[in-house]
Amino acid sequence: MAKKLHYFDSIIGLAEPIRYILHYGKQKFEDVRYKYQDWPIKSVKDSLPFGQLPIYEEGNKTLNQSLAIAKYVATYSKLVPSDPWEQAVLEAMVYNLYDFWKFVVAFIKEEDPVKKQELKKQVLYEHVEFFFPKFEKELKNNNGYFGGKLSWADFVFVGIIDSGDYFLGEKIENKYPYIKALVQNVHNLPGVKEYIASRKVEPMSV
Repeated sequence: MAKKLHYFDSIIGLAEPIRYILHYGKQKFEDVRYKYQDWPIKSVKDSLPFGQLPIYEEGNKTLNQSLAIAKYVATYSKLVPSDPWEQAVLEAMVYNLYDFWKFVVAFIKEEDPVKKQELKKQVLYEHVEFFFPKFEKELKNNNGYFGGKLSWADFVFVGIIDSGDYFLGEKIENKYPYIKALVQNVHNLPGVKEYIASRKVEPMSV
């Protein structure tokens, strides 16, 4: 059954955790990419269920929302726990992560250069310092992974950290040894390591 993932080219964003999971699981898929600078492409945007990327296709089925896609494709690689409580704990962590990510999104979308720099300072010195010690504690207490072992949530976490690093132009994980170690561990997984080495990323001016 043909699999396709649709997202932007040459940037690190919401589809990156999905790509990590797919490459780690050796799942064959078509990585369909659109130029970020050309977006919105009306013909593509109008065809999307809610007008947004990423979109995942499997045969004649279509799934939107990056977290739903990541969790689904992770089932092929046994990265989703069967225990409902364990799964709920992972989902809570991911939602906490996206509570942080919304501040990065506000920074990305801001066009006024002065306001943009102020938002960057808020992300780095308020929001990172609020969320990251809590993430760090969770990793420290759970064998370096959010569920005690490698799961889909760890891929999502690392992909979002990579996206934050990319758009902010900072290594936001560097002050937090357990977070930094998780990023390095996921980056070095078979499939993920080769994908990262081969990807072409455009520099982002901040």
